Amino acid sequence: MSLDVSPQLLAEAEKGAVREEDFVESVRTSLPYAYHLIARLTSELREGDSEFADNQTPPPSEKERGQLLRALSSDAIRGSLERHFGVALAFQNCHRVAVFPPEARGGQTHTRFTSTRSQILNQSPEFRDC
Repeated sequence: MSLDVSPQLLAEAEKGAVREEDFVESVRTSLPYAYHLIARLTSELREGDSEFADNQTPPPSEKERGQLLRALSSDAIRGSLERHFGVALAFQNCHRVAVFPPEARGGQTHTRFTSTRSQILNQSPEFRDC
């Protein structure tokens, strides 16, 4: 299971639309490593002068790696995090997540980061089973 869903959030979903703030809070508490990594990268992007901010440090354990993979492989979670933080997310391997300004999506730097060439160049044997 990706998220620990409270009975209140489940009841909200059963009635109809879910408030995105409630969903993001569930993501924050269920996947804290992923949430805080994206929050940190967003701060780095806003405070710096780079076109993007990215993480190149592997997670401390498989638990955290699993959180990151679950957050970025779910369209709903990923989209909510992008809207919540006001960024475009990009993901290359089991830990290299990047945040871009939303308007950079499709631009030269974002396209280069998400290209098949960059994906291949970011592979190494230790990531084979990550």
